[in-house]
Amino acid sequence: MLRERLVVTLLLLPILIWTIAKGGWLFAGAAALVLGFAAAEYGLLFRNAGLRPSLQLLVIGVALLVLARVDLPLEWQALALNGLTLIALTWHLLDYERGALHSATDFAVSLSGIVYLGWIGGYLVLLRSLPEGQWWILIALPSVWIADSAAYLVGSWKGKRPLTPRLSPKKTWEGYLAGVVFGGAAGAGLAGLWSIAAGPDSGLTVVRGLVLGGLIALLSPLGDLGISMIKREMKAKDTGTLFAAHGGALDRLDSWLWAGVLGYYAVGWLTRGA
Repeated sequence: MLRERLVVTLLLLPILIWTIAKGGWLFAGAAALVLGFAAAEYGLLFRNAGLRPSLQLLVIGVALLVLARVDLPLEWQALALNGLTLIALTWHLLDYERGALHSATDFAVSLSGIVYLGWIGGYLVLLRSLPEGQWWILIALPSVWIADSAAYLVGSWKGKRPLTPRLSPKKTWEGYLAGVVFGGAAGAGLAGLWSIAAGPDSGLTVVRGLVLGGLIALLSPLGDLGISMIKREMKAKDTGTLFAAHGGALDRLDSWLWAGVLGYYAVGWLTRGA
């Protein structure tokens, strides 16, 4: 399993770095594609439990909201979200008339998937679109991975106090705190490294990287726990098999979703007036 995970990581890492470097529509399209897969997995989790969320609306709605982050002003993005909400409501009203038994719940699942994966996921595009966004996103996303890895290793080695005994009993407070420390350190180190490549006028500093990495490591595990909560209730081990031993797209994006949101607002605050 470890070897398979390493192979998948080594294959995907150059593609990820390339799309981040290119930015623009290429990055937004790649994000929309992966988040679209995640949306399909999200819908199938509930469908396998006997519900009927709309897979078509989930995939199309998520992709549309992510792509809208590239150039559309905020009011048009909000209009797209409002329109998708109305379309989803109409869809499930008609589905109820066709005999669906749980259309109110189906509507809630469809809408939550569109908002959670499309609106929240779209912040990855907004983070990349910031000035020097390619560097900031290359701090935010690796900080998640390093924090997760540190939490797992330290938790397995020294963890004694369960963080969420019912939801994820293997996660510990010791591991979580180690993740915060290592995530902050990773953010500081990466900011120092990327500032060399970005040049002397760069807004990247070690202190800003420390704050960004630490904040993301502190709060992004909630995304992991949130998807774990859904998988627990739906009695699923993984959300899919897109990335082989890594599981599905949603398994990989659970914490990155919030890294995009936290990163976008944190960078805006940290560089205000710079």
